[in-house]
Amino acid sequence: MLYVKNLRKSYQSGNKSYSVLKGIDLSVANQEFVAVMGPSGSGKSTLLNCISCYIPFEEGTISLGGQNLKGLEEDALAKIRNEKLGFVFQDFMLLDGLTVRENVLVPRIIKDRVEPEAEQLADSLLSLFGIAHITDKYPAEISGGERQRTAVARSLINKPLIILADEPTGNLDSKSSRTVIEAFENARQQLGATIFMVTHDSFAASFCDRVILLKDGTVYNTLKKQDDRKESQSAFQDRLLTAIKEMSNA
Repeated sequence: MLYVKNLRKSYQSGNKSYSVLKGIDLSVANQEFVAVMGPSGSGKSTLLNCISCYIPFEEGTISLGGQNLKGLEEDALAKIRNEKLGFVFQDFMLLDGLTVRENVLVPRIIKDRVEPEAEQLADSLLSLFGIAHITDKYPAEISGGERQRTAVARSLINKPLIILADEPTGNLDSKSSRTVIEAFENARQQLGATIFMVTHDSFAASFCDRVILLKDGTVYNTLKKQDDRKESQSAFQDRLLTAIKEMSNA
């Protein structure tokens, strides 16, 4: 599904060049839920921005669904972002003047393809994520957890190849965080969604199949849930916290 090979990205400041990503290799399989964690400055956000085609990179390959993303024209990249990628942001990024249902349909509105099939899918997503009762409310009238579940529904309306989630639980309390993670799980189980999530939240990451730990622009370690996802969430979180501590001390 998603393949990243030898990805390198630097930033220029005056005459100095600062290397942020130093040869990242990773992959995300179809219907897999993968998290990336690491301290500030480890390259998490830069990695996500490269995959989402928002910033260019110097070296390496990013392949999505068999298509190489490097060197594509902006029109082609915009089409990929709208049709093949779904986005969930920390700050929800909902439009205040639109209802919940209208926000979910925004990617179809951009494509000028709000057909009956899209409206039926929007209603199904609202029901799947437990927010059908707020379909006609506006973002200011609903909770943070409900806003983020709306954002998850919006990310799926174009049936993307992969959802890119940037700190999706960062502004939520523990109860709301769980409902959002459950929404991702439902999306995977019911719709076959593939999710790649950047997070600092070990609780959220512990629901994933794998967690990739970044340090100083490199992959420091990768933890996989044992026994084909049968390891408990709490046990995986304990292993994850231990690995993060070891990485911090290394």
